[in-house]
This record gives sequence, C-alpha cells and structure tokens, in this order.
Amino acid sequence: MRPFYVTTPIYYISGNPHIGHAYTTIVADVLARTARAHGPAYFLTGTDEHGQKVADAAAAAGKSPQQWCDDLIPRWQSLFERYNVSYDDFIRTTQPRHERVVQTVFERLRESGDVYLGKYEGWYCVPDETFWLESKLVDGKCPTCGRPVQWLSEDDWFFRLSKYNDRLKQYFIDHPQWVRPRAVYNEMMALLEDGLDDLSITRTNLSWGIPVPNADGVIYVWFDALLNYISALGWPEGEKFKTFWPASVQLIGKEIARFHTLIWPAILWALGEDAPGTVFAHGWITIEGAKMSKSLGNVVDPFALAERFGADAMRYFLLREAPFGSDFSYSEEKIVQRYNSDLGNDLGNLLQRSLAMLDKYRSGLVPQPGNGAFGEQFADLPKRVHALITDLQFRDALEAIWELVSALNRAIDERKPWVLFKEGRQTELDALLYDLCEGLRWLAMLLHPFMPERSRIIWKQLGTSEPIDVNWEQALRWGGIASGTQTARGETLFPRIEAVAT
Repeated sequence: MRPFYVTTPIYYISGNPHIGHAYTTIVADVLARTARAHGPAYFLTGTDEHGQKVADAAAAAGKSPQQWCDDLIPRWQSLFERYNVSYDDFIRTTQPRHERVVQTVFERLRESGDVYLGKYEGWYCVPDETFWLESKLVDGKCPTCGRPVQWLSEDDWFFRLSKYNDRLKQYFIDHPQWVRPRAVYNEMMALLEDGLDDLSITRTNLSWGIPVPNADGVIYVWFDALLNYISALGWPEGEKFKTFWPASVQLIGKEIARFHTLIWPAILWALGEDAPGTVFAHGWITIEGAKMSKSLGNVVDPFALAERFGADAMRYFLLREAPFGSDFSYSEEKIVQRYNSDLGNDLGNLLQRSLAMLDKYRSGLVPQPGNGAFGEQFADLPKRVHALITDLQFRDALEAIWELVSALNRAIDERKPWVLFKEGRQTELDALLYDLCEGLRWLAMLLHPFMPERSRIIWKQLGTSEPIDVNWEQALRWGGIASGTQTARGETLFPRIEAVAT
C-alpha cells in the first residue's frame, strides 16, 4: 500500500471559520487517522491569503492584508484544535516556501510556452476571485454566488488550458472514479465537451499577491492557491513530495470543482507531474434548504456547537447524518436526537453497563475468555470499516461499527448476566463479560478516527496498556485484551442532553 496523502482545500481567509470548514477538515482527519493505522500518511490543510477579497476586507478593517491574515490565523488553527484535528502541516500562501514554488512554476511554464502574454477582457467576480465569459453569467451575475461581476481589461499572462482539453476528456473517460461524486464528474465532462478557454493567471491592477517574476502584476489567486498541495511537500525535489505525491484524496466543496478537476491536473501535466488519485467534491450543509454562507448570514458557529455537544459528538453527527457527497440539512434538534440515541443510549450505556457488571461480579478484572464464537461473527469488521472509510463512505462505516454496538447490547439483554451470576453459571458469565470488554476494545479502536477524544476515554476505562492508534491488522484480532486487566469505571461517555425548547 503506497503512502497516503490527503488534503483539504486551503480556506479563503476572508473572515472567521464556520461549521462547513470544520466539516471538510474533520473528514480529512478521519481519513488520515485511518490511514495511519495502516501505514505512512500525511495530512495537509491551511489558508489561502491573497486576492482582491482579502485586500478589500483588510482595507475595511484599517489593516494591511498581511496583518489582517496574521490576526485571523489563530482563530482557524484553534478551530482545528477544538475539533481534535491531527494535521501534519498547515500551509499559508503568504509563506516564503509557497511563494518560491509558485514563482518557480510560473517561470518554468513561461519557458515551456504553456504561459504566454495576452490581453484579458471580460467579467470578474471579486467574492469568488473568478473570471467568467458573458455566456456563463446568469442574469448578468456570477453563476456560482449570484453576486454582481465587474468588467476587466488588462494585459495578463495566460495558461494554455485549452491545450489540455482533449487530454482531460480522455483522462475522465479512462478514470471514471477520479472525480466524485458522479454528478460533479458529469458536470465537469460537460464543460470539457463545450471546450476550455485559456486561463488568465495574473492581475495587473492588484498589488496583494505573489509578484509575477520579471514582469508587472501579481499571480492570480487561484493559480497561486492550487500549488499549495505540492509546495507544502517541497516540490520538486523534496523527500515528502517524492514520498507522498500524487495525493490519494483531495477534498473540496463542489463549488470549486472546476479549479481542482480541470485547471489543476492541466497545471500538473504541464509540469510533468501526475494528477491526484481522487478529487471528492462534497455537498453543502444547508439551513432550510439554503447553502450556509457568510453572505446569507446563516453561518453556524462551530465553537458554540463544540461547547454545547462536544467535538466528538459533532464529528459523529456530521459523518453519520448523510452519505458523504450529498447536501444535508442542519438543526440542533437532529444533533440532540443523534447524541442521545446513538451516542448516549447505544454506546455510552454499553460502556457503563459492561464495566458496572464487571465491577459487581469480578471486581473490575477482565475474566477468562470463552470459545471466541462471538468474535468470529465480526472477524471481517476491521477490513470492512477500513474499506468503507477509504472509499469515503463514512455513514456506512459508522453503521457497520454500530452492528457491533448493537450486538454487544443485545448479548447483555439476551444472555442476562445477572441471571448467570444468580444461577452460578460462572463460565458462561466470564465468557460474556470477556466478550463485552473485548468488543469495547474493538469499538475504541474502530471509532478512534471518528471520535478520538471519547474513544480514548473508553480505552482508559478498559485499562489496556498498548497505544490506541496501533496497526489495525495486528491489534484487531479477537482476544486482544488480557485476562486479569484491571478496568476502571470513570466519567459518563455522553451525558444526556435536553433539547432546547422552541
């Protein structure tokens, strides 16, 4: 298995983060944590800090663009810390390591003829930092965000995107799973059928950006931003680049699919590099059917949600609520329902009941195992969960894990340990109590990518000595918890939450 490299989009730093930013980053974290349990992995996130929108926001705040960005960075990094995100690198497009790579790429493509000087005249959307043809506008406005566009006329440098149209089309045909979900694949194929125009990649009327080498102007923010995925790895000769490129999975919102699935692979090919393995354009979190966005004023504060429900409960909700890739609606009522039912009643009560009975009947010591028949039922579960996560089917992965949660709860109800104790059937009682402890050990490991904080609490209460994030293939074999292990009941895993009256 080759080393795993996952990226989030670098987030445009025009304000504070919302729950949608946390959503994408949590997904990347689940992928990275799962990959680390099977081999080498690298996880990149960061911020996109150039462009007109940042310059305008900084001016409105009476700050320089650099100061504006510097002041916001701690807020973004604290969000990821609050949600237990384990990124390996946080890149900023204002960092010298990134600027060097962008200018090197520009010069290399200019020398090869893939970048040439021309004249741009057309429409430009400042909020999205996107150029648009007249034919693509909707009622004279940006087709992506619906806001007004402005006319630009300037001498710019262009990337020969049209040169790669046929190669892109054939690549889509030969690799039907490289852009997901299918609706986004089909949308991008339609753009290729229409034909791609060359892309203006500089701005002469803007000063906030990476300077064009040996020419006027700055490099267009989207050309600049896409290169972060390789600048963070030390392209072209860095050891990390040699180890981890091409990326295994690049996560994006569906509104930026065109940049990542048409422009990005063309740039890579122009440099002689491979395209990423998979680009997944996920859906939106909606409120009353509308996309969550700052411009609509309907963003949800991710810090407040973590404070009310806990970071791990929010991680669980976001990945269990809907198939990854589709839009889904948010409400606190839905979160409370998932929290109390799945996490409180199913998982939390399982831990509490199991360790309480172990305390009562065996002084908290893990007894001798039975014949292992229970474990045989779930022998393939780790491989199934790994395959589902790797395929970005997070809801299905959690449902598979919950098969074990349900089976353990059912074993308590059907085998009635209190009756076994009363009737003196000690061997049967020991076998059941062992299965409960071993099942909880499996659950802690399988849930660790999804709920790293709460799974460690399960781990601690079980009294196991090895690390929780060891290799699944070696550790997830039934019978791993040693007889005689001293368990220690502790805090309630998910204390019940009452719904807020409306």
